[in-house]
Amino acid sequence: MSILDPTADSPQQVRQRLTETWSDPYGTPGFFSTVDHKRVGHRYLVTSFVFFLLGGVEALLMRTQLATPDAAVLNPDLYNRMLTMHGTTMFFLFLGTIIAAWGNYIIPLAIGARDMAYPRMNALSYWVFLFAGIFLYASFFVGAIPDGGWFAYVPLTTDYSAGLAMDFWALGVVFVGISSTVGAINFIVTVFKMRAPGMTMSRLPLVVWSTLTTSFMILLSFPAITLAPLLMAFDRIVGTHFFDAALGGDPLLWQHLFWFWGHPIVYVVFLPPIGWLYMIIPTFTGRPIAGYNWAVAATVATGFISFGVWVHHMFATGLPDVTASFFSVASLGVSFPTAVAFFVFTATLWTARRIRWTAAMLWAVGALVSFVIGGISGVMVAIMPFDWQAHDTYFVVAHLHYVLVAGNVLPMFAAFHYWLPKVTGWMLDERLGKTSFWVTTIGLHVLFFPQHWLGLVGMPRRVYTYPAGLGWDVANLASTVGGYMFAAGVLIAMGNFFVSWRRRAPAGSNPWGAGTLEWATTSPVAPYNFAQIPEVHDRYPLWTLDGDVVDDPVGIAPQPGGVVLADEHHETLETVGLDARLGGVLAMPGPSYWPFWTAAATFLCFFGFLIQNPITLTLGLVAVAATLIGWHHGHLTGGEH
Repeated sequence: MSILDPTADSPQQVRQRLTETWSDPYGTPGFFSTVDHKRVGHRYLVTSFVFFLLGGVEALLMRTQLATPDAAVLNPDLYNRMLTMHGTTMFFLFLGTIIAAWGNYIIPLAIGARDMAYPRMNALSYWVFLFAGIFLYASFFVGAIPDGGWFAYVPLTTDYSAGLAMDFWALGVVFVGISSTVGAINFIVTVFKMRAPGMTMSRLPLVVWSTLTTSFMILLSFPAITLAPLLMAFDRIVGTHFFDAALGGDPLLWQHLFWFWGHPIVYVVFLPPIGWLYMIIPTFTGRPIAGYNWAVAATVATGFISFGVWVHHMFATGLPDVTASFFSVASLGVSFPTAVAFFVFTATLWTARRIRWTAAMLWAVGALVSFVIGGISGVMVAIMPFDWQAHDTYFVVAHLHYVLVAGNVLPMFAAFHYWLPKVTGWMLDERLGKTSFWVTTIGLHVLFFPQHWLGLVGMPRRVYTYPAGLGWDVANLASTVGGYMFAAGVLIAMGNFFVSWRRRAPAGSNPWGAGTLEWATTSPVAPYNFAQIPEVHDRYPLWTLDGDVVDDPVGIAPQPGGVVLADEHHETLETVGLDARLGGVLAMPGPSYWPFWTAAATFLCFFGFLIQNPITLTLGLVAVAATLIGWHHGHLTGGEH
């Protein structure tokens, strides 16, 4: 550890040494060996957005098929496959990973750390996610696109789906589960051990609270969705009978395992975006969030209660009334902490010093308003008699998409407009940003609102066509028009990115005048994040008591006597306790190829299992063992920090 000596070191010399220490190798070696949380976050952003576009194209194909009665854009088989891959892509490759994208980039900066606690595990998490996505989409190239629905109910997918299609699905989902679990462990340790000195739990930015809560939820819920498809793969490939009622198995076990993950995942993909809004709205209202303690309590309570609601997806399976009543009450109960969160936002907006209606602010408020509509219809389906009527109708499709799109996609664009200047160093065009907001949001409501009515008049979900004369024509056509409007809004947002990239209007370190630590660094962020590890004395360290913004924060301009750390290798501070007392200095691992090779070896394992080739499977297992030994060789011999 080194302390800045003003007689020997200038701030420029400190920054130069830190840059040399923390920079990745140049070119291809750096691409495959980097463990920098910012580059990992970039990759998550780009990759998950590509999957978002793929899932969107699949949705548009289905919506085009349903625009008119008896259409023939897709045949029934291809419709089933698009339905399966749309849901699988959106849940497993976009909604659950876009939160990892911003989490990877923002969390270390928001808590004043130099990197994640386990940088190589962080890189492994991304490479596993990428290989899992490649694994799932490889099914398109061998004519075995999964066709059993993203929910993959048994025995439909064990007894009535021949070929490799659902094998791709089952093993691909297990593959993704590994990535999410590894990432969750990393976030938890990072938050508890690497906060800047003085960042007590009561000063933790709300985006960190939401990410921390979500990480615990992933640790508790993802084993179910990792185990269930693995058991399905054994039933399909090895010949076991976990879900075969004739031989002692239980098909209902699949639904319990699937929905034990399937309902908390809604909050897993919703809580971090709410955390993004907790960061964005105070900035543009010029005041701290109102009711910080209530917001923390609502976040943790939502995560806790969400584990008691999965059975409301199974009200129509013939559960005992007492059991169903308990889960109905729990499903209604989860709306209370959500309502508290919205009261917090309302109070913040109501008492704003001055609201700045930037594009990011529009996306944020639009997300809140739209989410309320989806949330209200969720309260309706928590009531058993209504759920029995609406079950498997288009009403459920409307509710699900309102919640997920308003609760995740719109906040994603808000975060995109808010933090991209920090990521790139240049500003997005505000006019195009506002245009894309209005087109996308109007498209969202035209797309999904008529689907409520379609469900109430009896249109079932998961059908590839319908005859004329049922009264569903106009609403389906309107919904499809809304789908294309939504797509046009996304295209405008993408066009904004490329136009702004060409213009490169400089952002400066804190273009919005925000108060949290991620803005106490340069834009784009230097390889070492903070030139001097900051000390935190307030929830908004960059705001003075008068509401002014701090000039020259220590993350950019280190001060004499400040802790700068590390001249020769990666180091960061460890803090302990809820009050973030200084605990010591952590030596951090540097760039490494082993995460990439471990993920590639795991891919070989899954491929061998898929094609039922013992030699390939054995080679994969040996490769995984070899890469793990290589990974830890330096630690075992003391050759690495």
